[in-house]
Amino acid sequence: MTPAIGFAVEMPCLRRTTCLLLGALAWSLAPVQGAESATAPAAIAPAPLRVGAAVAELDADDSMVIAGGITAGKAAGQEGRLRAVAVVLEQPPFGRLALVACDILMITRDLLDPVVTEIEQTTGIAAARVLINCTHTHHAPSATVIHGYGRDEAFCRIVQRGILKAVQAANAGLSPGPCRFFFGLGQEATVGQNSRLLLDDGLVYWVGPREHVVRPTGPFDPELPVLAFRDSADKLVAVIFNHSTHTIGARQAGRRSPGFYGLAAQDLESDLGGIWCFLEGASGSTHNLALTGDECARRLRQAAQATLAAAQPRAVERLAALKRPFRFRVRQFDEQQEDDAVVRYCRKYVGTYADSVIQVFRDMRKRLAAQRGQERETWLQALLIGDVAIVGVPAEYFTQLGLDIKNRSPFRHTYVAELANDWIGYLPNLEGHKLGGYQVWTGFHSYAEPGTGERMADEAVAMLNELK
Repeated sequence: MTPAIGFAVEMPCLRRTTCLLLGALAWSLAPVQGAESATAPAAIAPAPLRVGAAVAELDADDSMVIAGGITAGKAAGQEGRLRAVAVVLEQPPFGRLALVACDILMITRDLLDPVVTEIEQTTGIAAARVLINCTHTHHAPSATVIHGYGRDEAFCRIVQRGILKAVQAANAGLSPGPCRFFFGLGQEATVGQNSRLLLDDGLVYWVGPREHVVRPTGPFDPELPVLAFRDSADKLVAVIFNHSTHTIGARQAGRRSPGFYGLAAQDLESDLGGIWCFLEGASGSTHNLALTGDECARRLRQAAQATLAAAQPRAVERLAALKRPFRFRVRQFDEQQEDDAVVRYCRKYVGTYADSVIQVFRDMRKRLAAQRGQERETWLQALLIGDVAIVGVPAEYFTQLGLDIKNRSPFRHTYVAELANDWIGYLPNLEGHKLGGYQVWTGFHSYAEPGTGERMADEAVAMLNELK
């Protein structure tokens, strides 16, 4: 399957002109799937919301390389399930949306674009209306090229098939009757923190001892939104929740695992029913530094359950989406300066593993050297479920940038799903670039030029204003 590069480019001006010319007639016709839909006139109430949800398991084995470390690792056995979880929403005349979460570290658009095309062909859900997010678990096989290892091609095929299967099943299983939407906004402020800590020697913490911390270098976002959908019998059909901490931590060390978010989701399904879909928030600069994975899962389970219990019915006036190409460049970098930064930190804090880390970064920069200044293209997306907005960004996005989108959005309830539809590495804010640290060392994990994160936030806010 060949990716259709331009399939999701929107043409809002043309749509507005059409609406003006056709007047009321335009509202009697269902719009093209994937196109932005303006709010219907008050005299025409939107049709009831139908919801479908489904899960496809991502089968893995001990031979597969586990993603998330600097060098290749393996796991022995598995806890919980690795899954692709899909939620499909339908509301005439606004069509359908599909949101998918995959229990993997991340995945690039060369693998996702063909799947989205097949989803469109087999379900009729337009490519612009499909969001595919990675939960960023560091305990699943590799589906990307990062640091000192590549992707497991067999597992990549499993992920592709799983995404397609989950969306197709959710679409086929749309509720026969109407569903109600409930929204709650809770908090969980204890499972993570800003992990880029300024040390008293001027370096920014990555790994190693933390005895000489001066302060965090940025914020932590504790918000935990819960979007729940119940059928006419008040039975949970699907729940979407969002939080912003790196998914590192499992119940049992050395096992494949969906990580604490995925474990919490599967526990909640057992407790409360429905299918729970976790969307990873802007967590490029936040980690759990103090708790076990089991404790993180327990606290998130409690917080999500409490938020669901307090959630209130919320009208869904419309479903809408925009998905557009976003262009950026590979950064310019000075090899000696980059090497000095890596060597200085690793020699001081990484211990016996230092030489391996230093060499991995040298190898990555060697491969990136010829690509400096090249233009790349990725996806940026914004979706609306009533007046709740979700922004899909294709990166490990610094929390400060995610908060910037939230604070500037015209929608009070706006949430970021990072690692959506592609992966282009870490996107720090400009202040993060100045401070340095692992997340800005040049490598496959961090190669976009400084300022890309701010430009992406600006474009996301512009798309949200357009949807408004």
